[in-house]
Amino acid sequence: MKRTKLIACILFILALFIGTVHAEKAPQEVYDLADSALAAIGSDPVIIAAVKAQNAEGKSLADIQSMDEKWKAQAGVVDYMAALMDSPLGKHLKAIQANEEYYAEIFVMDNQGANVGMTDKTSDYWQGDEAKFKESFADGKGAVFVDEVEFDGSTQSYLVQVSVPVMDGDKAIGAVTFGIDVDKI
Repeated sequence: MKRTKLIACILFILALFIGTVHAEKAPQEVYDLADSALAAIGSDPVIIAAVKAQNAEGKSLADIQSMDEKWKAQAGVVDYMAALMDSPLGKHLKAIQANEEYYAEIFVMDNQGANVGMTDKTSDYWQGDEAKFKESFADGKGAVFVDEVEFDGSTQSYLVQVSVPVMDGDKAIGAVTFGIDVDKI
């Protein structure tokens, strides 16, 4: 019994150590890109219009979280997910993505962190409880947020998520997250 506990403790410590070593700070080029070109995309009229339209729907947080559970339980891409990729905003995001090889993904969120449009299926529908939304939306003030570099198994590449506010004048009304392939920047 003592040996089992000791092994479990060692495995736990190793998992913590590996997790700590795994993440790293993004290269300076990512910060420079975030503060210039990516921040400017947060003021794109197509993105602003789509976010304003979804914000005007007045979805409740309970409805958003219900959709999030449904989304996470669904394997593959189904109609309601494809609709976010095939919408005018989704097509606009794909056009932006096509301009630079380092864009692995782009998705836009409303003022509660719910997806508005995306280039690829996200792992969940609601981002409102995650740093990418909280830090970039910043309670309506808006800020640029650069996460740590992590290995993405689905793309087999090292990605960093950069999030910028969607700005309507001087107020953040949503956020945009870019998955940046650090090996291609």
